[in-house]
Amino acid sequence: MKRHILVLTTLIAFSGIARADIGLITCAEAKALIENPDATKRPIVLDTRGGYKDYFRGHLPTAHHINFDTLRGTDAAVPVQYLPDDLTKALLVRAGVDKDRMHLVYATGDKLPNDEILSTSMVVYVLEKFGVENIRIVDGGFAAWKKQGLEPARDYFGNPPGTLPEKGITSVTANIDDVLAHMGKPGNLLVDARPLNEFQGDDDVWLRKGHIPGAISFHWARLMDSDNTHQFKPFAEVKAELEKAGITPEKNIIAYCGTSREGSLLQFYLKHVAGYPNVRLYEGAWKEYVWLKGKLLPAETGGEAAGK
Repeated sequence: MKRHILVLTTLIAFSGIARADIGLITCAEAKALIENPDATKRPIVLDTRGGYKDYFRGHLPTAHHINFDTLRGTDAAVPVQYLPDDLTKALLVRAGVDKDRMHLVYATGDKLPNDEILSTSMVVYVLEKFGVENIRIVDGGFAAWKKQGLEPARDYFGNPPGTLPEKGITSVTANIDDVLAHMGKPGNLLVDARPLNEFQGDDDVWLRKGHIPGAISFHWARLMDSDNTHQFKPFAEVKAELEKAGITPEKNIIAYCGTSREGSLLQFYLKHVAGYPNVRLYEGAWKEYVWLKGKLLPAETGGEAAGK
């Protein structure tokens, strides 16, 4: 009886399933929606994991596997750049992304250094950029699904082709010209979501070391539960920490990272969990910034984590 009440309550709460909203959903709410007796009102479920064998081992029921890295490739010598719009649209349509449906997006890998949650937030960013406005990240991901005793599926599932919105949402994205115009202006803020050592320039990864001048360091993992990096901390828990770091809602914020995954999580949290109105993602990220203009764009090294 209790289970039926939970399912009914959840279905009532999400009865306006086409309502434009981007945010979080619990595993129990996701399960109830997936099991909706009316198949036309069930959500599109997207498993974003890069490890395809993980999908074979188990996934959420009705999950369509879309490897996040199929949305990126080398362009003008810079690796892991987003694909041209026509190719991205074709991949999203093939994955069943649909302007009239809710989308549940998730991955797994709940312990650092595994960072599969970033593949989820990256796909959510791409969906939003292409105009989809009905998206929920499954809070806690596949790890929470299993921990709560919910049954994984192993059967394959593929969505029929979807239909994308006619217009994208340009207010979520920033390019290099936007970043250069943004730097040093009153009320503007650049936030680097990478680990502190990369911000400081102490790494073996990047072509050039350090960060964009004037940026502050706020590692994305500070927003996530330490026991499950797919579980978002409530805004009430991190509000003071964000304010101490100078990340406040009146700022015009551009988030960035190494390849745009870490920055996408920061952008998602600030915009769709914290409710900040002006947050964009620098798509090209540090790997592009260090290459452009003959590798002569200014960079800074050192610094400390903001708000620590």
